[in-house]
Amino acid sequence: MDIRQEALKAHLEWKGKIEVVSRAKVENKEELSIAYTPGVAEPCLAIKENVELSYEYTRRWNLVAVVTDGSAVLGLGDIGPEAGMPVMEGKCVLFKTFADVDAFPLCIKSKDVEEIVKTIKLISGSFGGINLEDISAPRCFEIERRLKEECDIPIFHDDQHGTAVVTLAAMLNALKIVNKDLKDISVVVNGSGAAGIAITKLLMALGLKNVILCDTKGAIYEGRDNLNDIKKEMARISNIDKKKGNLGDVIKGADVFIGVSAPGVLTKDMVKTMAKDPIIFAMANPVPEIMPDEAKQAGARVVGTGRSDFANQINNVLAFPGIFRGALDVRARDINDEMKIAAAEAIASLISDEELNEDYIIPSPFDKRVAKAVAEAVAKAAKKTRVARI
Repeated sequence: MDIRQEALKAHLEWKGKIEVVSRAKVENKEELSIAYTPGVAEPCLAIKENVELSYEYTRRWNLVAVVTDGSAVLGLGDIGPEAGMPVMEGKCVLFKTFADVDAFPLCIKSKDVEEIVKTIKLISGSFGGINLEDISAPRCFEIERRLKEECDIPIFHDDQHGTAVVTLAAMLNALKIVNKDLKDISVVVNGSGAAGIAITKLLMALGLKNVILCDTKGAIYEGRDNLNDIKKEMARISNIDKKKGNLGDVIKGADVFIGVSAPGVLTKDMVKTMAKDPIIFAMANPVPEIMPDEAKQAGARVVGTGRSDFANQINNVLAFPGIFRGALDVRARDINDEMKIAAAEAIASLISDEELNEDYIIPSPFDKRVAKAVAEAVAKAAKKTRVARI
């Protein structure tokens, strides 16, 4: 039986990957009167007087909503909210398994930005954080921006920021191997969707100046025709030299290629035109922009992909559980750039200089140190940037 048939069989047997388990015993009249009426009125009245007590008297302190509209589910595309439910349940399992965060899937039957924002805002009082998942670009940017403005709990689009954090972590360690400084390198990011734009922004937030973002038409630069609003913003802040042309044109002399785009778009000939000891992160799934062996043959020094069957898997599960654990632990109002950078640095720091090599630049998702290290770094950054409540 192949993995697809095994997965289908398992899901049929599980009939859902999560369930609600009671933390309160209700086995007699006294226990019933404490867990429910009349005793439950007391925490209700306390919360009415001070809403912050909802974090003390309910599970809100540890509860995250995993929200999708089903419009951009993994590599499956727009499959709808119901079909996206198995992925959202799986995400909830990862939250619990890796960081002991309770998560609940919410699949919204609308693709309207206003309806989605309103729906999430209206239910936000039940949660300590919101994880946006598999919402198509460019709507995902507007939805996240609006929710960040209108809600007082962390809003985190994992397809953007989880990918960006782990990519940055991998890059920090790869740069040690090739002995290059982050602020001196040039990077080409191929793919201008959620992940590509977030990666570009996070690199620039850390001080990287020379980043070129490409879409299917080539380099994005200020003044280029047919750019949507988010691409116009990226054109203003990236590609400072206003380089034009296709991927093959702008990758010449680049130190790093980051692909969040399509299979096979990076050729061996392109890699050969890059700077000495190029770093290649080819993260298209299931088929990367270039296969690792081909990249190495063309001169790549360090190669990472999104796949578990190759070395250096750049996997979001290294980031989002610990990021939310840290944010929840200090009741953060936001997850800002400083917290994301702290998460990336924490992930990178788990590989010692003695262990670091071309095929080991990032820890395994099953390394039990990861979520704890990320959570501690994120909580510290939240306090430092004054978005923590406690």
